[in-house]
Amino acid sequence: MTKLRPWFSLIGIGVFAVLLLVVAPNLLSLHWINNLGKYCCYAIVAVGIGLAWGRGGMLVMGQGVFFGLGAYAMAMYLTLETAGPGKIPTFMILYDPLAPLPAFWEPFRNGGFALLAIVLLPVIAATVLGFALFKRRVKGAYFAILSQALAVALATLVSSTIRETGGDTGLSNFKSFFGYLLNDPANKVMLYLIAASALILCMLLVWQLHRSRFGELLLATRDAEERVRFLGYDSANVKLVAYVIAAVMASIGGALFVPIVGIITPQEIGAAASILMIAGVALGGRASLFGPVLGAMAIGWGQSSVASSLPEAWVYILGLLFILVTLFLPKGLSSLFARVRGALPGVKAQERIPA
Repeated sequence: MTKLRPWFSLIGIGVFAVLLLVVAPNLLSLHWINNLGKYCCYAIVAVGIGLAWGRGGMLVMGQGVFFGLGAYAMAMYLTLETAGPGKIPTFMILYDPLAPLPAFWEPFRNGGFALLAIVLLPVIAATVLGFALFKRRVKGAYFAILSQALAVALATLVSSTIRETGGDTGLSNFKSFFGYLLNDPANKVMLYLIAASALILCMLLVWQLHRSRFGELLLATRDAEERVRFLGYDSANVKLVAYVIAAVMASIGGALFVPIVGIITPQEIGAAASILMIAGVALGGRASLFGPVLGAMAIGWGQSSVASSLPEAWVYILGLLFILVTLFLPKGLSSLFARVRGALPGVKAQERIPA
């Protein structure tokens, strides 16, 4: 029994992969496939948050920054692909027909550069920010406030640069994705499968990190950072690596979100969006592997389904849900499994470890 415990999560990932990649495409309508693809994008971000916050103790309330970097990098490429070779996007022509394409847009005509930017931009931004904060031992509420302030700043910057980024209306009306027409149902299913596969790969990566020496160091840094330093490890570097991994996952989620949903606006990357990302992780259980994924999907479903039919009540429903979870399940809904398993007869006391 004890020998199988480390593999429970891997078996769960396998079952989850079958449900997402095999069962869902064959049972769900195209509408729900598209919605599930969007939830997978949120879940990719949540997996990274679970690593940085649940395992590392960093309350990353500004993941909208990295989500936005990936989303706008992909949106810029898709916009230029739709416009055609050498042409300027339609929204720029409306504001100034004679103005040239901004210099920072030009490289995004190349799909390879866009894909590279989706990975490198969050790595650079997270490394610079994380190094500046962790080396100065900024943590707790101060780190959370600073990270969220960056999300607000980025959303404000995008909103104010109407000609360069589309402003509040964002970027939309994409026609193709690397040569594949976006209005083709088969290509929509393909995009969903890409997002679902990316989610599974992110979960596998985090599962492996949890079992590695790095995962143990990250957990030790969360619980006893001073002792980790005393033992000769640089806790700042440990946290930095987790923060960068979470940033890249957020960027990948944002990049896949754009062709699936068909639009990106400042509202998707600001403070409110970042709080919803954290909320899903808290709801599901930040310390577990599946908790952030299921929590993010639940929040995504609530936002697109409940909020659309009951827009005024959704905020109150969400608030009440989190009050109840905080009071009765402070470790999230995933801790229910550990509680039920711990209450079963024959389970040893040392095996009753909370999720």
